Amino acid sequence: MTETRLTRLPRHTLNEEQAAVYDRIAGGQRAAGPQAFALVGDDGALEGPFNAYLYQPALGAALEALGVVIRYETSLTKREREIAILLTAAVHESAFEQYAHEAVGKQVGLSDDEIQSLRMVQVDLFSDERERVVADVVVALLGCGDLDDDEYARAIDVLKEPLLFEVMILVGHYVTAAMQLRVFRVGAPDGRELSGVSES
Repeated sequence: MTETRLTRLPRHTLNEEQAAVYDRIAGGQRAAGPQAFALVGDDGALEGPFNAYLYQPALGAALEALGVVIRYETSLTKREREIAILLTAAVHESAFEQYAHEAVGKQVGLSDDEIQSLRMVQVDLFSDERERVVADVVVALLGCGDLDDDEYARAIDVLKEPLLFEVMILVGHYVTAAMQLRVFRVGAPDGRELSGVSES
């Protein structure tokens, strides 16, 4: 697996501001429910995208708070949320996001066939109208960063403005995570390679 570029920061190495972010992640709402992956590694550092949050704790705290809202306080169903996240992970070839959220997807009822179709950015399997519109909106946003008039009208008709706004914020948040994971070479614990990343 590709070696991460970013030094991992165990809690005992942190200053007060960093430790506050660490504690919110390791002991907050994320830690209370079922886990798709361990939040803290054997070395005492945060796993996944969270180690990077400690390098700029003001931004890290804001991203952590936004992530909690997206995961636990959204109006999207759990399936809709994971469909959107997994499409974002697939388009951005984010191995860690796929690893983590395929596990979450299974917990919330996505089938193996549905997860496989999301890996290929195919959404034809989704017959539920809201799920399909969420998926179509995400694919359009990831493809060109916009919705044409027909796509927008359908999204407003089915999702309404508040939910469409939530989908856009979710996509932006997970695009940010995918970019950060790629640049810092954070791979998946199951050994999936970072697609498109050249070894130096």
